[in-house]
Amino acid sequence: MSRRTVLLSVTAAVAVLGGAGTFALAYAGERPPTLAQSTARYTAPDGDRDGSLVFTTDATASSGVSDVKVLAWPADSSFTKKELTTKDMATAEPAKCEPSGEDTVRCTYTLAVTGADAAESPRGLWHVAVLARAGDDSTTLDTKAARFTVG
Repeated sequence: MSRRTVLLSVTAAVAVLGGAGTFALAYAGERPPTLAQSTARYTAPDGDRDGSLVFTTDATASSGVSDVKVLAWPADSSFTKKELTTKDMATAEPAKCEPSGEDTVRCTYTLAVTGADAAESPRGLWHVAVLARAGDDSTTLDTKAARFTVG
């Protein structure tokens, strides 16, 4: 093979690989946020002491996580038949998020539960829905990120 043919082949290979790498990096930046290690802990009120619901999750997005919203809902509600949507989550409450890695934040949502709240709440299984929004406005909705039981 002549030097010219080898040089053209190498140049073409570099261009193809460089283009593929650029595409891969662009694609990686467009992925929606991911959620991991989601847990919910419910503590019922006892006497004059309030109870609580504490939900935690790790949210990761290459463009950064801009916000995380949380909504607890009873398993026997209308959301069982009609799945929750991002529109339903518009009025959900925000979680407090702290950096815990390069592209990851640890988010915690805490809700005080009074005796009156507990008396009015349906008994049984509850789910926690989470909407995570990345810096590039991509979103991830997990309608059953965690569960807990109200007794």
